Amino acid sequence: MSVSSRLPLLRRVPPGVWVALVWFVAALAPIVEYVVLPPRHEYSLNYPRRGLDPVEARVLLALAAALVVAGCGRLRRQPLVGYALVLAGTVVSTLAWGQDGIPPTQFLAVDVALCHVAATQPRRGSLVAAGGTLCVLAGYLVARADLGTVPEAFLGLTAALAWLVGNSVSQARAHTRQLNAQAAAQAVTAERLRIAREMHDTVAHSIGIIALQAGAAVRVAETQPARAREAMRVVERTGRETLSGLQHMLGALRESGDDRPPLRPAAGLADVEQLASTTTAAGVPVRVRWEGDHRPLPTDVDLAAFRIIQESVTNAVRHSGTDTCEVTIDHRPGELAIEIRDHGTGEVTGTGYGLAGMRERAALLHGDLIAGPHPAGGFLVSARLPIPVAAGAG
Repeated sequence: MSVSSRLPLLRRVPPGVWVALVWFVAALAPIVEYVVLPPRHEYSLNYPRRGLDPVEARVLLALAAALVVAGCGRLRRQPLVGYALVLAGTVVSTLAWGQDGIPPTQFLAVDVALCHVAATQPRRGSLVAAGGTLCVLAGYLVARADLGTVPEAFLGLTAALAWLVGNSVSQARAHTRQLNAQAAAQAVTAERLRIAREMHDTVAHSIGIIALQAGAAVRVAETQPARAREAMRVVERTGRETLSGLQHMLGALRESGDDRPPLRPAAGLADVEQLASTTTAAGVPVRVRWEGDHRPLPTDVDLAAFRIIQESVTNAVRHSGTDTCEVTIDHRPGELAIEIRDHGTGEVTGTGYGLAGMRERAALLHGDLIAGPHPAGGFLVSARLPIPVAAGAG
């Protein structure tokens, strides 16, 4: 079994189990070594061989074990209370042995519990727990008759290290939560911008065609009724297609999980000819010129290229006052170059987000887009979209 497969199991073990394991191992080791096993030359001042002979000592040791068990059981739900019980049980165990200090091995369980408290509780609560521990150690130091050795200083240092480790874990968790929240917020914002771009590009072009066809129908309604009827049919068809697309998009947004309807195939450069014919039928001829080695493109590049062309043609129809529009699509090695030029006034009026949306689409693909008046007249949109090497080779 690999280490990566064992880690999740270790993390599922409650913290109280680790504290109890460390405490009872430290408590049973001297009992076995200095009480159960036959006498040896070695002896311990902290654990005298007859130290547990009095009934009171055994009762105190049992009470200490009960306090530690109760504290370990509360470490997850009430860390501060559980830690206080573990510390109290450790102090009672020293009373059972008649010790004037806490042995370092027995204090290790307190360090583990303090580390858990510092990792899971607010800093104020964990500092209270650490301060209480230092006060207990100071009490042992004051009550000690022999000041030749001061183990409390070492134990205080281990408690400080345990708090620092737990506090570092707490800060790392808080930082991770903050990063996750920021990533989720950025994902939501990116999705909202994507939906806004798609709705803008779809609706803006359709409304432009509808307005152009409706105006043409009004102008020829009395002199050319057949042409007026054909224009209104285009208005009806475009309106129904746009409404259907919006209903599908809104339905997909309302649903979630397996109930979400399948998304429609994304638009791409394959739809440019239809876009040109629809705009031409509306009264603004659009000529499309293909250059280079025509090949399949990645979906995101294909969609971005089509939306840029669609938005540029829409602006030319609605704002520039042009009577013709030229679209050039050039498949170059490693990139796709697009140029849309009209022969209008050279200005794009209005306060919409069309140009900004086109620049965002190009920037998301690490490309660039230039839009502005052409020196020879009219308005020019020029975009360059890099094609990944693997996609270009494919």
